[in-house]
Amino acid sequence: MRIFLTGGTGFIGHYVAQKLLNDGHELTILARNPQKIPSLAQNAAVKMIPGTIHDAGVIEKNLAGCEACIHLALGWGETPVSMLENDTRVTVFLLEQAAKAGCGKFIYTSSTAAMGKMRPVMAETTSNAPIDLYGATKAAGEAFVLGFKKGYGTHFPQVEMNRNIIRPGYTFGNPAWPDGVSQPDRRFLDMAKAVKENRDIRIIKNDGTQFIHASQQAEIYAKLLHSDCNEEVFLGLSENWIGWKEIAEKMIALTPGTRSKIIEEDLGWADQPILFSVNKINDHFGLRFNSYEFLDGHVLWCLSKV
Repeated sequence: MRIFLTGGTGFIGHYVAQKLLNDGHELTILARNPQKIPSLAQNAAVKMIPGTIHDAGVIEKNLAGCEACIHLALGWGETPVSMLENDTRVTVFLLEQAAKAGCGKFIYTSSTAAMGKMRPVMAETTSNAPIDLYGATKAAGEAFVLGFKKGYGTHFPQVEMNRNIIRPGYTFGNPAWPDGVSQPDRRFLDMAKAVKENRDIRIIKNDGTQFIHASQQAEIYAKLLHSDCNEEVFLGLSENWIGWKEIAEKMIALTPGTRSKIIEEDLGWADQPILFSVNKINDHFGLRFNSYEFLDGHVLWCLSKV
């Protein structure tokens, strides 16, 4: 299958690209810097397209002949209007162009941030209640993806495109290739640097999440791509909850001689966290993830980089 991929040189994106290439697909990757990851750019099954998610003509031209479109790239903005222009509008344009090009499948990368406020039940059926601009633009993108159906006049009279959504949670990991990239969030690396410099690690008591490794996240994309699902939303997290205190303890334990201590700020967060349901990826695809198998390796990698 020929797949058009945005964000393919980003952290989650290059893991998704690796998985799809291993599955035998061909990729057309839109990238601001096509040589950012040489191992990916030099793959014979990859066509790198210089450009950004704002290059309408480039996108329209290179979607031709693709059977699927996976949108992983994020457009950022510091104001509501700029976020609308740089991310939501881009998503809607890509959705339309994929339909015009005859793509049979469209996968949109949202985020658990679209759901926003934590409630006793956090599942795909929980209503979105974003609490920031990032969550708002992801929730808006979801709405357009799910609402894009047949009947839009002469432009899209025969829309036959399966449209699905993945909401990744906190995704971590070493680079997929030695010349690849790691996650943009620097909390792991900042913690490793503090331990190496004998500084205290400051965390919020009971802060943590259902961390998922990027290779596990990529499995969800591959399973969804190969499925007949349509208009479905899937949460991308592991089953196990890990606190930042446990990660800090691992950093210290794996750094002999460090004098770092863990300082917890108590904001009144409950001892028992609210968990996101991961039943749906198991029910549909037989996927159950535990991130512990990757955690020590990533901590050691972070310690080696600072």
